[in-house]
Amino acid sequence: MSSKRTSPLLIILIAAALVLAAVWLGNRLLNGGDSLLRNVTIGETVITPNADGDSDATPIRYELSRNATVTIYFEDAAGDRFFFRQAKARGAGEYEVLFSGVVDGYRLADEPIDGEILARLLGDGDYTWTIEATDFDGVTETQQGTLTIAAADTQLPELRNFTLDRHTFTPNRDGIDDRVLMQFYLPKEVASLRVFLQLPDGREVPIAEQERDVEPNMPGRHYFDYEGGVDNGETPPADGTYTVVAEAQDLEGQRLRVTTELTIQYGGVPRADILAPPTGNTVQWSASAVALCDTIYFTMTVRNYGNTPIRTTGPEPGTVYDSTWNYNTLGWHTESGAWRAAIGFENELTNYPFRWALGNPEELELIDGRYYLMPGDRAVITGGIRVTDVFGDRNPQPLWAGLIHEDVEITEFNNRVDTRDILVDIPDPANMPTCEPREIPVRALP
Repeated sequence: MSSKRTSPLLIILIAAALVLAAVWLGNRLLNGGDSLLRNVTIGETVITPNADGDSDATPIRYELSRNATVTIYFEDAAGDRFFFRQAKARGAGEYEVLFSGVVDGYRLADEPIDGEILARLLGDGDYTWTIEATDFDGVTETQQGTLTIAAADTQLPELRNFTLDRHTFTPNRDGIDDRVLMQFYLPKEVASLRVFLQLPDGREVPIAEQERDVEPNMPGRHYFDYEGGVDNGETPPADGTYTVVAEAQDLEGQRLRVTTELTIQYGGVPRADILAPPTGNTVQWSASAVALCDTIYFTMTVRNYGNTPIRTTGPEPGTVYDSTWNYNTLGWHTESGAWRAAIGFENELTNYPFRWALGNPEELELIDGRYYLMPGDRAVITGGIRVTDVFGDRNPQPLWAGLIHEDVEITEFNNRVDTRDILVDIPDPANMPTCEPREIPVRALP
């Protein structure tokens, strides 16, 4: 009687065991049991990586049952290995990566290519691919297969003859070595092309390409221009030596970079003004009225309140102009980037015709044969104008001071500073004097 009562229970236990066994067996068949690396597949076994949109890449899929590092590489018939991934940490789960034939950069024997090859296509041929996974206990599993590469466009996006027109420059808008011109030849069309200055903390300062006859990213010679950002009022990187990097990536994904060094000296945004005293006039005039053939003198103070030297050029303070002269008469022509103190007046034919250097040579710093007013320094500028006629159409004549950054700018606060009306005493025509002629102090050029 007892065996008949327990037989249904036995049947239930056997059925449950069979179900558990089936689930366990199915799980082993599907997931490979306790294997680390599972379900590895590759899409196409033949690819043609040439950026034509047809069979350029193939997906690689795999699954990890637990955390591991994964390495994927390809081996050619000669046994050379080319790495696609090297010891990359991955968590448990399913993964898919698209392989377009591009592996870590490598160089062929005796290959005359400048720079560093960061990523490169495999050449045409048959390869054995290997996926290798290693868990944190050191257990390693691998799976392999074959892949054929054909019709690959293996021409590298070379940056040939990467040169700078100077390796030391001074981005301070003084007109001397303010810019660096960089150039190279690109043999093929690329997807991206960039040049940048590498800062010590890893940040990159992009350098703009010049517009020339060759379009961006297209084959031909490319030019890049760098001025430290000073033209936009930005402070350039601190003085020092930096690495300039040029990188190109082509349509297939190959990447190449070249580098060179660039030294920055005396970098900064030039800043100066005509100093206004706490009391009194900014420009001190010797008189408010002057007779014909007499000289009116002025005094003003200029300071360099920036962080970079500012270049200046003559004539020296103390020079006296005739009212019919200008700075060109004395041979001190406009010099791009130079600073000069100046006097202007109404109806002048030349903007600020009377100009002076920001100090005498003994007050300035001589750098590479040119004179500079250094950061924090001041210069007292004096000079005179001998009135040999009624200059301009007005009398009294408004005169004013200015501080000129030649061929760059005259800032608003340095323009028409402290305007004063100066009266020229004019006798009747019968008593009009003739001013004594004097020799023009023409600049003696070396």
